Formats: sequence, structure tokens, C-alpha cells
Amino acid sequence: MKLRSLKFKSVKSTNDIALKLIKNNNIKPTIISSEKQIKGRGTMGKKWISKKGNLFLTIFFEINQKKINFKHFAFLNAYLFKNIISKKFSNQVRIKWPNDLLFKKKKICGILQETITSNKKNFLIVGVGINTNHDPNVKSFSSISLKKITNKKIDNNKLLNMIKKNYEKFLSKAKIHTFLELKKYTINL
Repeated sequence: MKLRSLKFKSVKSTNDIALKLIKNNNIKPTIISSEKQIKGRGTMGKKWISKKGNLFLTIFFEINQKKINFKHFAFLNAYLFKNIISKKFSNQVRIKWPNDLLFKKKKICGILQETITSNKKNFLIVGVGINTNHDPNVKSFSSISLKKITNKKIDNNKLLNMIKKNYEKFLSKAKIHTFLELKKYTINL
């Protein structure tokens, strides 16, 4: 399944753009990215610190809750993003359930899933923030950037394209496979 790609210089939140598109019946599966987020969101109403130079993206698509539900996707997305980042940058990336990726107990990625129903269709919105080139200073937890892990500046466009290609393959498989089959696929990616 191909994802339409929308890129922005600055947004309040990439998830907000997805919500607006869906509400306006602009529902083609899409990956949205922005160089800057002014009001990035985390889980349970927390703020996502969006340092310019990091990667902020949202993927949205229609889901069939009877086949693969919201909680299943939380599991699958955690493994999918862990494996993409592990292959490219470090095999020491771990999942802190349900929605963070850590390197040596320091956060490098957060995943925020939301669902919305519009015109009797259910949509999954997957927001992802990756500390690619900067690690925000947050009192409640330690963070680290992929740049610090690798000692190299990260090309956000290359990483975004890698994520897009992997997610397109995943969505194609999600159309025809069960959750258990997808679980094996994402864990062994």
C-alpha cells in the first residue's frame, strides 16, 4: 500500500494535520512530516518536546478493528519502529511499553497512537517523534539522540524514506495477514 507524502516546515502537531485531513474526508493513507512542531503531543496529555532538527512524523490509514485492533497496532508499531531504528543505528534499542524506544534507558523515540471515526470509517493515526540530532533536556526522564549514539549527523529525509518504505510493506501485509502473522513479521523484521 503506497503512502502519500506531505512535508511541512512547521506545524502545531503532525497528528493535528492528520485529524484535519480525515475530518475533511481527505483519507488517502498518508505520511506527514514536519521540520518543526510547536505543540507536539505525547501520551496522556504530555507534551512532546520537538527540537528542530529531529524527525516528527504521522502516518494515518483506515483500519478494520475486527481484524487488527488499536492495541494490536500499538504492539506492532513499537516493534516496527524499534527494528527500523535498530537496523540502521544500534542493536541496543529497547521498547519501553507501550510507546517509547530507549537506548541504554534514555528515550530516543515516542509513539502516540490515536483513533478517529469519520463517515463510519475508523482511522489509526500514528505519531512518531525521533530524537535524531538533538536530545531534549527533560526533568522527568533522560533522552538521547541518534547523532550521539552514532557520532554522525542524521539525515532526516533518508530516515523518513526508510520508514515510509518499511511502513508501506507493513501495510500491504496488514491487508492480508492476521495479527499473529504480523507479530512474527514485525518482531523478525
